[in-house]
Amino acid sequence: MQIHYNCRHCQRQVGKLDRERVEISELGLECLNEEDHKEMITYDAQGNMKIKTICDSCERSLQQNPHYHELDFFIH
Repeated sequence: MQIHYNCRHCQRQVGKLDRERVEISELGLECLNEEDHKEMITYDAQGNMKIKTICDSCERSLQQNPHYHELDFFIH
């Protein structure tokens, strides 16, 4: 199984893991509630996991422009 981390704002790939088996606790996802889990984690047809996260560039943009939090997507 591959695990893809992509930025929820710019869609840039942040990271990728290629593991046969992985425990949710290894990924730090056990602290997500059910709603966040549904919003942040999806699976493709091959069973690969896709996790929405935030890249460093978008994080800096959000810190410098707090009103961006109101937007689903923004250009930085």
